Amino acid sequence: MAAQIFVNLPVKNLAHSMAFFTELGYEYNPQFTNETAACMVVSDDIFVMLLTEALFKTFTPKAICDATKSTEVLMGLSSQSREDVDEMVRKAVAAGGTLYNEPQDHGFMYGHGFQDLDGHIWEFFYMEPGATCQG
Repeated sequence: MAAQIFVNLPVKNLAHSMAFFTELGYEYNPQFTNETAACMVVSDDIFVMLLTEALFKTFTPKAICDATKSTEVLMGLSSQSREDVDEMVRKAVAAGGTLYNEPQDHGFMYGHGFQDLDGHIWEFFYMEPGATCQG
């Protein structure tokens, strides 16, 4: 069985965050979604738990980072093409997200990203076949 990853992110307004990511095409696992948390399905093995700040605070003794002022993590997700990268960023901006940089073209890899409603940075990238970092 492949390992699964659950990224936990604090959000200020769960309903708004869910609506934002729904606009990007993501769905939620209702088994793990309620008024304080939403399990966003990224793939068969990748999930993002959008947690209200109150719930998030119960999992850590540290202060929650204000992602609009500091970067706590960069989420990088692969895409099927350069066009898919640009389309995801376009959808995010249309849904209320913001740009934080220009697209990056490294020849073998192309990427662009956005900040979500809480300032978390999401980067989408396309790598030419054969240019992956798998061993």
